[in-house]
Amino acid sequence: MSAVLRTWLYVPAYHAERARKALTSGADAVVLDLEDSVPAERKDEARQGALSILRDLPAERPQVWVRVNPLTSPWGEADASALAGSAADGVRVPRAEDPEEVAVLAGTLGCPLQLLVETARGLRAARELAEAHPQVAGIALGEADLAADLRVAERGLDWARGWIVVVARAAGLPSPVQSVYTDVADLEGLRATTADGRDRGFLGRSVIHPRQVSPVHEVYRPAGEALARARELLSAYDRARERGDAAVLTPDGRFVDPAVVAQAQLVLTLASLDPSSPPAPSPTEENR
Repeated sequence: MSAVLRTWLYVPAYHAERARKALTSGADAVVLDLEDSVPAERKDEARQGALSILRDLPAERPQVWVRVNPLTSPWGEADASALAGSAADGVRVPRAEDPEEVAVLAGTLGCPLQLLVETARGLRAARELAEAHPQVAGIALGEADLAADLRVAERGLDWARGWIVVVARAAGLPSPVQSVYTDVADLEGLRATTADGRDRGFLGRSVIHPRQVSPVHEVYRPAGEALARARELLSAYDRARERGDAAVLTPDGRFVDPAVVAQAQLVLTLASLDPSSPPAPSPTEENR
């Protein structure tokens, strides 16, 4: 399984057929949801549905994570107990606010955790949350809930987005996953905001419909020029290292040091994920 995940497809865990179809959607990760997309009266059904899917996973599959209910909710403890020792690749934890609670949950589950910051309290504690336990494998924003709690418009989250990128990287975690784009029909808006998130330091995006998978992958697919440039930089750096140098100036004047090399290696990693995939269809083509 790839360590670089571009798409995280949410699917309600009580929809067994939809959940199993999600495993063949092309998403890099499927998130069996026990929280927002599940009505209160179906929480137990969703939990059992997730466990059933986890017991019967195909050999060839994307990563499969589970988003549990908050620990402070009536269902959080039951979710954690049920998932302990399961085949889930990891658990997404909504409304993360308390580092001590995160540490206890990590000990119970014994698997990687991705923390979702969705409240002012969580945002204030983000640095401590990111370092709460070695099993914390990522931290990101849940933007809809966070905007509501902060009473801000969408653009009012820009500073929070920058902060979560800093928190994640300072803690040695992967770049945060971008929050969902809720207008499923607006693929151009999805592409544009995903590209903006990529440039701001996010890597990958949560999605809520299979049609959103391909556009996000398209944004993260390096163009031919970028790919050629990355290969050129790495080749120049390898030659420099053979000479015993730690950095090199390319013939066109580009200074190449380990930081530049790391960026170039990420480009090659992204290019390797689906090198033969065609570009995603435009909204017009998709609706024909």
